[in-house]
Amino acid sequence: MSEAWQRKEGQNPKGGLNAKGRASYNKKHGGNLKAPAPNPKNEKDTSRRKSFCARMKGMKEKLTSSKTAKDPFSRINKSLRAWNC
Repeated sequence: MSEAWQRKEGQNPKGGLNAKGRASYNKKHGGNLKAPAPNPKNEKDTSRRKSFCARMKGMKEKLTSSKTAKDPFSRINKSLRAWNC
């Protein structure tokens, strides 16, 4: 069976991964995924948020079809909204 981060139970309905999904990913890949940093007023998270937004906007342009890019329910668009991009 696939890992939680690949299934619906590990995904946040508003975009990105929930705590269970992040824990599953970190365990499988030895990573250290953190929760989104949507608050632009918190200086500690500002650079992290800007970096994420820049990376994801580039991915959206290059790796999604025109249909997916405009779909408000696509995973990438939900994620960008969750991070206030």
